[in-house]
Amino acid sequence: MSEHTLAKQNNDTAFLGHPKGLAYLFFAELWERFSFYGMRALLTLYMVEEIFKSLSNRDYATAAVYASYGSLVYASTVIGGQVSDKILGMRSSIFLGGILMSVGHFVLAIENDIAFFLALAFIIVGNGFFKPNISTFVGALYKEGDVRKDSGFTIFYMGINIGGWIAPLLCGWLALKYGYHYGFGLAGIGMTTGLIFFWSGIKKNVFGDKGLPPNNEVYEKPILGIPQKTFIPLLATLFVPVIAYILSSYKSITTGDTPIIGEKNLVGIIFLVIGLAIGTYMVKILIKVTSDERKKLIMAILITFFMTLFWGFHELSGSVITLFASRNVALDGFMTAAQTNSLNSMFIIILAIPISLLWGYLSKKNLNPRTPYKFGLGLVLAGASFYILALSEGSADENGMVPFAYLIVMYFVLSIGELFMSPVGLSKITSLSPKRIVAFMMGIWFLSSAYAFQIVGFIGKQLAVESTDSNVGGLDTLAIYTDGFMLISQYALGAGLIVIIFSPLMKKLMGDVH
Repeated sequence: MSEHTLAKQNNDTAFLGHPKGLAYLFFAELWERFSFYGMRALLTLYMVEEIFKSLSNRDYATAAVYASYGSLVYASTVIGGQVSDKILGMRSSIFLGGILMSVGHFVLAIENDIAFFLALAFIIVGNGFFKPNISTFVGALYKEGDVRKDSGFTIFYMGINIGGWIAPLLCGWLALKYGYHYGFGLAGIGMTTGLIFFWSGIKKNVFGDKGLPPNNEVYEKPILGIPQKTFIPLLATLFVPVIAYILSSYKSITTGDTPIIGEKNLVGIIFLVIGLAIGTYMVKILIKVTSDERKKLIMAILITFFMTLFWGFHELSGSVITLFASRNVALDGFMTAAQTNSLNSMFIIILAIPISLLWGYLSKKNLNPRTPYKFGLGLVLAGASFYILALSEGSADENGMVPFAYLIVMYFVLSIGELFMSPVGLSKITSLSPKRIVAFMMGIWFLSSAYAFQIVGFIGKQLAVESTDSNVGGLDTLAIYTDGFMLISQYALGAGLIVIIFSPLMKKLMGDVH
């Protein structure tokens, strides 16, 4: 059946040849990502310059909180996805998540330390309900076998990056012109706008019967006398202060009155325990599966591990690299440090189609690299991008400021590495995992992003400028950052070369999966 015939059969080609509902999900996600990336662009700078400004180890504190926030944001999607599948359905989950995130962004606009941690907690809980369900909703718009599905996700992915490109520019400008809280407020307006788009789609019935609760009896079933459709939002809201308390646990180093063990805050400890539990369970699974399944499952685990490593380096863009841009890059009025967060999304938008066409061309020539090679090259490119930043020290002026061009080229190379890895990783997890544990492995894949932020936190702490003393100048911070970037480059290059060298072995593990 041709694409045109199948689309006509589905009787829904209102948005660029795709279901009309895709337009509403596209703009809802665009504005949600606008809010997320707009806030993220400001977050590290805000913590260093406002929340922890009185601490001598403010960079260290910022790295700890940023890592905890990022880890919990991605871990929450696993729980939110399960609640949606079993109780709420996608529509209610997206609404609940969007409302909580909107509240979080607006609370960030309040100049208060307690409000700051509560705001992050609202965003974490809200993201858990919103993010996994709106992506799943896109797939639900298409019937089984609809050839438009892949291109539909490409359009949707473009919306993510448009939001990620524009938001740091606008929020960063507002923060510079009027103050951080105006930038956070704009992020809140963005999230609310996305929610309005989604609501208007429902009112116009563009989604049909898609996204409703999976079981209406369960949806209405009372817990403690409260229907689950109401109980879940109440429970989610009650968790907000708990998560806020956990996020603020780092402050114990200074005040001694919040939970901490050694130099690890509670989030680090929680993820350590989760990691040990998952590792133990994976060993049990590997013992029970067949020999062929075991080979493919080992490959799936390796892919997840290397993707975690890549994201750990990549997500430094919102923390260490933003501080580097603020302290040691001669932006010369082109951008603020917060606005440099837009560069990655800009390059993804520019490069996504050419690289997709490249894979298609190489496939026709039977030269398209297998997944292990793409992953290896992606890590090599990540290493090369940080090597570029490390080299910038040689072009620094007497104040330790390096040309903006180094940062631009770095993001260009890193974005190519992302496109080599990210689009193919998720599909390979579903192909390599035994059918009976696909859902579990998908959960592990999403958790990999959460663990990537633990890497971000570790690196951020190592590259902390441990003083608010005015005697710490640009040359001092430049030496700390460029030495760190060189080390990161070596680790990434080494990991990439290992993957490439062992790619023939990985080919045997993957079998027919390309």
